[in-house]
Amino acid sequence: MLGNKRGNKLNKYQSDYVVFDLETTGTNTNCDAIIEISAVKVLNGQVVDTFSSLVNPQRPIPYYATQVNGISDDMVSGEPVLEEIFPKFNEFIGEAVLVGHNIHSFDMKFLWNAAEYLFGKTIQNDYIDTLPMARRCLPELTHHRLVDLAAYYHISTAGAHRALNDCMMNQQCFEKLAAEGKKQPIRICPVCNSELILRNGKFGKFFGCSSFPACRYTENF
Repeated sequence: MLGNKRGNKLNKYQSDYVVFDLETTGTNTNCDAIIEISAVKVLNGQVVDTFSSLVNPQRPIPYYATQVNGISDDMVSGEPVLEEIFPKFNEFIGEAVLVGHNIHSFDMKFLWNAAEYLFGKTIQNDYIDTLPMARRCLPELTHHRLVDLAAYYHISTAGAHRALNDCMMNQQCFEKLAAEGKKQPIRICPVCNSELILRNGKFGKFFGCSSFPACRYTENF
């Protein structure tokens, strides 16, 4: 939902939410463009609706981006531009809490920038990032990419790196992580209010802020 203030990063599970995912021309949140935007609406932990659209970025899609997500220039050539799609996406998400993997550092920045550029406002929905959740709940995993979580929970990774497929995958992982989280108390960083997660360091385990490197707060294990 558009407003004048960016939403807050939340640490607690919500049973009603919207999982969203973006595919883009690259990883620079300031100058790359959205080429696919998808979302899954969830009520009481169950999927009730979906939204998905390719987006014409009005620029060539780099080869390396196509190699990752499989989206080519031909696929987006007849698709609507972001100015047409963004209001529909905004209507779909409403005031719901947004959920996604690594969205604090990536997807939310694309949404904020797009809203500010197109409408002079921002997305004010609160959001939950499943990446720090995964690091806290599953410290034994070497990597915490979405496909790593799906593999751990025996969730199909077919169609990974297409936005809607990643939303469906992420929704299932989020529910699994929420169940894991009930077994563990959430530790909150006193500096930035992000989650503290268990990490392995040179001298053993310690709690570090999930917003690292922006926040470098640590506690002894």
